[in-house]
Amino acid sequence: MHGLPRTALRLAARRGDPQARLFVAAGASPTRAMGGLFDEIRDLGPLPGGVFSRVTADYAVVREVLTSNDFRTGVGPGGGLWGRLARWSAADFLHPVAPPSLLVTEPPDHTRYRKLVTRVFTVRAVENLRERTEQIANELLDSLDPTGPVDLAATYCSLLPVTVIAEILGVPAEQRTRVLRLGSAAAPSLDMGLPWRQFRAVESALRAFDSWLSEHLDQLRTKPGDNLLSQLVAAREDGVGLTDLELRATAGLVLAAGFETTVNLLGNGTALLHDNPEELAALRADPTLWPNAVEEILRADPPVMLTGRTCVRATEVAGVAVPAGTLVTTILAGANRDPAVFTEPARFDVRRGNARDHISFSTGRHYCLGAALARMEGEVGLRTLFERFPDLRLTPGATYRDTRILRGYEHLPAILT
Repeated sequence: MHGLPRTALRLAARRGDPQARLFVAAGASPTRAMGGLFDEIRDLGPLPGGVFSRVTADYAVVREVLTSNDFRTGVGPGGGLWGRLARWSAADFLHPVAPPSLLVTEPPDHTRYRKLVTRVFTVRAVENLRERTEQIANELLDSLDPTGPVDLAATYCSLLPVTVIAEILGVPAEQRTRVLRLGSAAAPSLDMGLPWRQFRAVESALRAFDSWLSEHLDQLRTKPGDNLLSQLVAAREDGVGLTDLELRATAGLVLAAGFETTVNLLGNGTALLHDNPEELAALRADPTLWPNAVEEILRADPPVMLTGRTCVRATEVAGVAVPAGTLVTTILAGANRDPAVFTEPARFDVRRGNARDHISFSTGRHYCLGAALARMEGEVGLRTLFERFPDLRLTPGATYRDTRILRGYEHLPAILT
C-alpha cells in the first residue's frame, strides 16, 4: 500500500504527472510555497488524470465533488490498482481512514455517528470554552522563558489544543503527554507512500492509541464524568447506542482530530503573521479583525492540504465524464488559491472580504465537526501569543512536518522578547 505507490509516484513525477508532482512537492515544500504547482494543475483543466486518481485544484470542481452524492469517502469497490492495494493491505486495528471512522463512512451510519457528536460541538458550547481556552493559553505562555529561545511548536502550538480537547474528552492531565505523542506519531497514517520505517512506527502508534483508548473508555463506563466521551458512551439515537468498535473509532477520531489540525493552524498562523508584519499591525490597530485573520490563515496555509473521494456511479463534473470507481484527489489548498474566487490569492490579507469562503474544513456532509472549536482556538491562541509578546521573532531552524495531508511545523524556534 505504501512502497508500490511511492515508487510509481516518483517515476510518474519525472513524466510530469500532476498527482505525482503533488506527492513529491509536498514532501519537500511547505504548502504556501506550492502555489505555482496548484496553478499548473488548475491550468490542465477541471479534472486532469494522475497516476492513481484524477486531481483538481479548481474551487468549483472541488466543491462539486465534495458535495455530490455521486462521490463517497474512502476507497469503494472500484478504485483501480490503489483500491485493490488498500483492500488487500487493510489493517486489523482501528485506522482513521478505515470504517467505522467518520472520515470514511457514509449515510446512514455516518448520519447516526455525527448526530451523537455534534450535540457537544455547537457554536454555543464552543463559546462557553473560550474563557478556559484563554486561561490555558496564558498559563502556557507564563511557563516559557521570555529571554531564551523557545520552540513554539512544542511548547505552545501543540500543548494548547491538546489541553483543550483533553479536558473536553475527560483525559486525565497525567495522560495528555502520552496522547499527544501517540497522536503525532500516528499523523502520517492519512498519507500514502510511507517509507518502511515510518510505516512501522505509524502502525505501532495506532495500535498503542487503540489500546489506550479502550482502557480510557472502560474507565469512563465505570466512572463517567462531565465530558464528551462519557456522553458518547451513554448516548442513544432512537434507543440505539454506538457499538464498542464504533465508539472507539468515533472517540479516537474526535480526540486526534481535535488537536492535530489545530496544532498546524496555530503554527502556520504564527509564521504567516510574523512574516507579514503589516498584517499584524492591522490586527493591533483593529483587534476586531482577528476572526477574519484566522479565516485568512486557514485559506492561505490550511492544516489539511487535500482529501479524496471515489465516484460511486458514472457522472459528469465540469463537462468531464467520470466513470464509476474513479478516485478524485481534491486539493483544498489549491481551491483556496483559485483566482476565480480569491483576488490576488497569493497575498495574505487579514482584511480579505471573502476569506471565510475557503474550503479548508471541507464541505458537504463531511464538513469538519470541530470547525467552530478550531476557529475559536486559533483566534484565542494567536491573539494571546502576539499580545503577550509583540516583539516575537522567529529564528532560523524551523522544520516542516514530513506529512503530505496534515500540514504544519514540526519545530518553530523563536525569541519572545
